[in-house]
Amino acid sequence: MTRILVISPSGEVYDHDNVRWYDYLNLASHIDHYHNIGDAFVFDSSLKLLNFDHIEALPIDRVDRAAIDRFNAEFDYVFLRGSNYVHAEMDWERTSEVLRRLKIPVLAFGIGAQAPVSGGLQLSDDTKTVMRLIADSTTSMGVRGSYSAEVMHGLGIKNVRIIGCPTAFRANKPDLRITLPPLDQIKTVGVTLRREVSDSYAQDIERYLNFHRDLVKAMADHFDATLMSQGEAEEKKLALGTPEQKAQAMAALRDNFWAREWFLDEQVEALYQSRMFYSDVVAEYEKLVRRLDLVLGYRLHGNLMALANGTPSIYFTYDSRTVEFAETFRIPSVDVFSGKDFRLEDYWEQSRFDRFNAAYAQTYVAMRDFLAENKVANKMQARPAPAAAPERRVA
Repeated sequence: MTRILVISPSGEVYDHDNVRWYDYLNLASHIDHYHNIGDAFVFDSSLKLLNFDHIEALPIDRVDRAAIDRFNAEFDYVFLRGSNYVHAEMDWERTSEVLRRLKIPVLAFGIGAQAPVSGGLQLSDDTKTVMRLIADSTTSMGVRGSYSAEVMHGLGIKNVRIIGCPTAFRANKPDLRITLPPLDQIKTVGVTLRREVSDSYAQDIERYLNFHRDLVKAMADHFDATLMSQGEAEEKKLALGTPEQKAQAMAALRDNFWAREWFLDEQVEALYQSRMFYSDVVAEYEKLVRRLDLVLGYRLHGNLMALANGTPSIYFTYDSRTVEFAETFRIPSVDVFSGKDFRLEDYWEQSRFDRFNAAYAQTYVAMRDFLAENKVANKMQARPAPAAAPERRVA
């Protein structure tokens, strides 16, 4: 029997390897709270790649010696759910104390570093310690891309493998390919929204929101568009709330300076009130992207969920995380701050998606090999890497 632990689970597990938000049926308890359901995509996708019989969360906010003794005796390994952990503001609580007492491997499952808009990346001693403890416990450490690998190298961590993100491989198809239909056959489009953004992420908020607004409007003008939220409170209320909550949400948006000045207009307000989608259940997003012809926009995991299901997707990059994802998987991408306008026709080229197809196959092999070399029981299929594929392990 394989028993595993997870750090930062981001949702409750049901039916063995499916994830939804905690107490998801009690929407009133968390409709005012922002939580990024994209983190649940990663958790759900991770479980779909692993062979295990039992899973529990590893608490990192306290040091419970009796519990840690039980974990050491009864569990095979713990994995850190892939996310953006390596940045200046990260609070690890008591993770380093917990990890020092663990005797089982700690698997970094596609973690990433976040570059600041300006200046060099400054990390706390606690972050450096946690990264080194994780790296020392396993054969290799899984990161999402080249920038994150470089940051690990700067910490003296050399056993790094670039594996992208489990969300890309959730369907467990080593031969997955995106094949574009003629553009005139595209009818339904999902726009992944990230209205709330920090100036720590985006270098020009006005440009970011103007570009975002224009994308929403352009897609709605030409296609049957669905606006895909991943957790902002106002968007959740507009998708699932009562009439009173929906009215509150629109009032809050109109009262927000950034939204009012740079994002909302009459058309966007109408779309927000009629085309919004949100769910606390990962499977509902998967159902949605499977019936769409195209997904594009600002959300890392919303876009990646589409690609994993064979739906074409285009990334809009605005920080080091989005750039790193697009580079790792060679996903067609638009630089929000390039000063250029976006025309879908310019990106509707099979050659662009063939680069993704090749990178996906290569990174699938890297992910499978990463799990194998760390002796993690998994469901990934053994297929040889493409003959021309370069090695993605970073020495």
